[in-house]
Amino acid sequence: MADPGSRVPGPGHCPALLVSAPASGQGKTSVTAALARWHSRQGRRVRVFKTGPDFLDPMVLERASGAPAQQLDLWMCGEDDVRARLHAAAGEADLILIEGVMGLFDGSPSSADLAERIGLPVLTVIDGSAMAQTFGALALGLARYREGLRVYGVAANRIGSAYHAQLLRESLPGELRWLGALPRDPALALPERHLGLVAAGELSDIDARLDALADAWAAHADAELPPAVAFEPAQAPAVPPRLRGRRIAVARDAAFCFLYPANLELLRAAGAELAFFSPVAGETLPECDAAWLPGGYPELHLDALAANAALRDALHAHVAAGKPLLAECGGLLYCLDELTDRDGRGAAMAGLLRGHARIGTRLAALGLQSVALPEGELRGHTFHYAQAEVAAQAIAMSANPNGGPSREAVYRRDRMSASFVHFYFPSNPDAAVRLFQA
Repeated sequence: MADPGSRVPGPGHCPALLVSAPASGQGKTSVTAALARWHSRQGRRVRVFKTGPDFLDPMVLERASGAPAQQLDLWMCGEDDVRARLHAAAGEADLILIEGVMGLFDGSPSSADLAERIGLPVLTVIDGSAMAQTFGALALGLARYREGLRVYGVAANRIGSAYHAQLLRESLPGELRWLGALPRDPALALPERHLGLVAAGELSDIDARLDALADAWAAHADAELPPAVAFEPAQAPAVPPRLRGRRIAVARDAAFCFLYPANLELLRAAGAELAFFSPVAGETLPECDAAWLPGGYPELHLDALAANAALRDALHAHVAAGKPLLAECGGLLYCLDELTDRDGRGAAMAGLLRGHARIGTRLAALGLQSVALPEGELRGHTFHYAQAEVAAQAIAMSANPNGGPSREAVYRRDRMSASFVHFYFPSNPDAAVRLFQA
């Protein structure tokens, strides 16, 4: 085994793996988290990324690795942003792990697109619970489907026994390396709800779960580090320092938890001071020049939000004073008059926008989005189960770059902007900064 602190010589070089699978639900997050915790416990500095616009998986991966997990998407983030973040990580890490999205070739851009563009070796995770030798055939098909893509190794999830793992391992052709396995054990499963995994901060036993995953991984793991990748430097778009001296209040708790680390970094780079507060805990709006209500799960905290009259009054005064407010997805739902959960329970919300919404049992919108705002074009994504009726004219409509059906309205009242779109601020730093300017 390599020494815990060993590094490959040369700037921008670091061992790396993109963890993908034939489909969603195969165990990518569990394997990535197991790898991150296992290597971290051996003293290695691990940096983890998530392919595509996801909030929940990165929360688990951050806890597993001990460092923030950022997003990589060739379209939403842009290739320069992707390359700049990977190059920076390579300068401080002993191992880079990138969890893919959906199946290896699914979507546009796909995990395979990212791996091929950046030159990343791929680890494919396959649920082996209902197969034996066919495991090798599936792995070989993934490896040879696209010329130019390098599948380095394979891992099995939900194995039944050591003998089952042996059968799967022996089915692999010589060109594919066996990298490890996780057992079929309900105790190792990461709990889920309607938007995906339960947020890591809500799980009191999250560290015990991650340690258990690492222990299980150790039983079948390949001890060698993956090959080093030469990450090329890139220049991300400049951040205009126009928020110096400005204080931005940011809701952050179990109801408003969908925050890209890159977005927070950008606001700080623009000079802003960030003041976090918890609407669920009954806190009101801190003294601020602008405010941000990000997405999350307001539908799971109806009573606490409805009872926070001080925050409701403060937000009304904030908007009436012409101060900027950005409300994204869950933030938009909170800004309406009323929100009803999946069980039919309704509660009064902030009433900043006339309208109401209900959380349904089926997905209402999904996909990458771009929006041409008065401040400039911003990219992001939408993913929600809510059906909303808003009595306001939209100032803009989002568009899906792949021609998908999901399109979201952007509403504006004075300097308040509200939409179901989750924006990725570095996609246009100038436009993002303008949203928070007076």
